[in-house]
Amino acid sequence: MLLEEYKKLVDTIDYHMDKYYNEDEPEISDFEYDQLMQQLKAAEKEHPEWVTPDSPTQKIGGVAKREAGVKVTHDVPMLSIEDVFNKEDVVAWVDKVKSVHPDAKFSVEAKIDGLSMTLRYEKDSAGKLKMTLAETRGDGLIGEDVTVNALVIPDVNKYLDFPYESLQLRGEVYMAHEDFDRYNEQQELSGGKLAANPRNLAAGTLRQLDANITKERGLRMFVFNVQQGPEELTNSHCAGMDILEAHGVPTAFHRLCVNADEIIAAIDEIGDKRADFDFDIDGAVVKIDQVSYRGDFSTSAKYTSGHIAYKYPPEEKETKLLDIELSVGRTGRVTPTAVFEPIRLCGTSVSRATLHNQDFINDLDVGIGDTIVVYKSGEIIPKVKEVKHDKRPAGVSTFVIPSVCPVCGGPVSRDADTADMKCTNPSCPAQLERHIINFVSRDAMDIKGFGEVYIIDLVRRGYIKDIADVFSLKDKRDELISEGIIGKEKNTDKLLAAIEASKENDAFRVFTGFGIPNVGKAAAKALLSQFKDIKKIMNLTEEELVQVNDIGEISAKSIYDYLHDSVNMDIINRLADAGVNMIEQEKEGASDKLAGLTFVITGTLPTMGRKEAQELIELNGGKCAGSVSKKTNYLVAGEAAGSKLDKANSLGVTVLDEAGLLALINN
Repeated sequence: MLLEEYKKLVDTIDYHMDKYYNEDEPEISDFEYDQLMQQLKAAEKEHPEWVTPDSPTQKIGGVAKREAGVKVTHDVPMLSIEDVFNKEDVVAWVDKVKSVHPDAKFSVEAKIDGLSMTLRYEKDSAGKLKMTLAETRGDGLIGEDVTVNALVIPDVNKYLDFPYESLQLRGEVYMAHEDFDRYNEQQELSGGKLAANPRNLAAGTLRQLDANITKERGLRMFVFNVQQGPEELTNSHCAGMDILEAHGVPTAFHRLCVNADEIIAAIDEIGDKRADFDFDIDGAVVKIDQVSYRGDFSTSAKYTSGHIAYKYPPEEKETKLLDIELSVGRTGRVTPTAVFEPIRLCGTSVSRATLHNQDFINDLDVGIGDTIVVYKSGEIIPKVKEVKHDKRPAGVSTFVIPSVCPVCGGPVSRDADTADMKCTNPSCPAQLERHIINFVSRDAMDIKGFGEVYIIDLVRRGYIKDIADVFSLKDKRDELISEGIIGKEKNTDKLLAAIEASKENDAFRVFTGFGIPNVGKAAAKALLSQFKDIKKIMNLTEEELVQVNDIGEISAKSIYDYLHDSVNMDIINRLADAGVNMIEQEKEGASDKLAGLTFVITGTLPTMGRKEAQELIELNGGKCAGSVSKKTNYLVAGEAAGSKLDKANSLGVTVLDEAGLLALINN
């Protein structure tokens, strides 16, 4: 591996660490993440001179970042556990421990997939231990105070009947499958957003500002370690857990083992029980039972000494493919979706997964009636891994996307530049529906209350034939009310008022709403920031367009082709005639003082939220990115800045506090 490849790998892992620990929105599976980490470890073993303090192999994980939370410095660091991916490595580690301590014993425990929390207990006036503080892991050194929420978790003991002055217990907060399913059922009934998986929902629930919400959702907790305590709890780990259990403390599933064979058997036992647990696990933890021996096996400041975590392969299950549904997007792309018998993966019931395009279908050689293997990517998105061809019923063959559109019956052809099959009928209602949905969406015109159900009905009844027709709906007010498409008079007038108000939106929102392929909000902002007027942009050449930041050759061609299509030109003129703003207005306080500069914001700023700081930077011509790289000019760092600050320092990126950012703008 070359140094540049190594740095790119570090950036990739940093990105996914931030998604997992800080945003609770992982984009790849634990297995895929683990494979990236293995590549990094191998590279650093070969080139130890490349290793820096901000390498993912040297860091613990998340940064405590809930801005409303109170930060807490841990008395005992809440470290990670080093992963191993095959049983041979488990045996080798056990042999290493035994070579130093022949009498060593081990505890094997289920690694629950939740979020870590430490509970601090202090003796009260009645002589009992009272829970006085609950803290999340955060970056391992600093977490956040979630005491109020922890007090409403039934598994958290508010008092313990021990004769100690103090005690600290660490455990895993999780959400049981039944509570997760109940939450999503309620969300579905109310039209709310469904949670992706139990871990993400547990993390968000523990960090709620309203403890009533935490209580209502039903978090649970298992204790798996004594962070600080007397010898009777800390000499032998398993003995300590048994004592806690006898006092009513829920502890994680564990087995005491004396040799490698027993450890492997316990790992297999936990693996076999995965489907029976009412919670998700992502591995099995093996720890030295004699706590005093653990310090002899420290591998990194990042990891808890005397522990390893065996990671099971990604959970996958077989199921029967019942159907392949075809949908049409706003660009005409026909997307095949596998519909299969429901299975439970990572704590949720799944029955659908995308099949992407005909090439993907051909590579799998999949047909309706086949037995397929499904897994979850990032513990969120179901994906079809393979087809069990040895189980294929007679008469089943590879599915072929029809040459006619499933919605309008128009011709479907393969895109010359991609593997996509596209409906070529410009009047296809499905394309129009998705186009209008994009036009009114939050990133574009942001018309509140204009839901998909209304749009589909209005398109199919002929009220909307293009985006300009949205602004003609007011002329059909009485008709819309009499037919009840949007509801009664009050609802109809409310939506029409929202449509009318959207005419004053920033011009970049209008441009985003055009739905030009390969052109998103960032490109629209860049264009309107430079040229101000959509009509001026219509007169640009491809060569001029490609000179704009965030506009590449493909985007430039897409923009040029769209704006020079006679139908689209007519629509844009009708939008202007309807009073839709086409000119980007100079905002009060706007400047180009930060033009050409890229910023990253991290930590908690004294007086501004991150969104406010981002808007201020963009108002003055700067650009904000989500992660630190060589292209970053400034890192704006607040309290508990964490790994981004480390990386900025290693790359020589200038670091500013809030006052420094304001000074940069004002000067």
